[in-house]
Amino acid sequence: MESRLQVILVNEQDEAVGVMEKLEAHQKAVLHRAFSVFIFNSRGEMLLQQRAFSKYHSGGLWTNACCGHPSPGEQTADAAARRLGEEMGFTTQLDELFDFIYRSELDNGLTEYELDHVFAGTWDAPVYPVKEEVNDFCYLSLDEIKQRLDSNPQQYTVWFRIIFPRVEAWARKSVLTA
Repeated sequence: MESRLQVILVNEQDEAVGVMEKLEAHQKAVLHRAFSVFIFNSRGEMLLQQRAFSKYHSGGLWTNACCGHPSPGEQTADAAARRLGEEMGFTTQLDELFDFIYRSELDNGLTEYELDHVFAGTWDAPVYPVKEEVNDFCYLSLDEIKQRLDSNPQQYTVWFRIIFPRVEAWARKSVLTA
């Protein structure tokens, strides 16, 4: 019953101002807290997932390792680690890189209006994606992702297209020089 989950409504300073059912928050375009997780292997390649086609929005599109919303009373970092396990079948140390607000109309009448906390981590062991959440996955170099985004942006989620340049800049300084 994913659509019955509640999200934390926030103001632009990320202060909680209430809760709302997740689908309703996307229907009414109400600002709420979210997170996006980016995972890299030791070669500096980024883990991408193709969202399950059955997802209530952006099904079949490629995106970062996972994303989601903390539940009321749940710390955002804890929610990011939990969701990584629920979608990709593993957990690892995550560090928050930055947060930002974005608003985007989706193709099904829903609106993403989120204060998104962006986390990154590393992982070199096997990945065990959950088929109800993930259709496919792969690791790609930053250059290959950039080329694919330039040639076929419609194959990627809107939030991934927004976040990738900042995560790419961070990774080129941090991950690829480690």
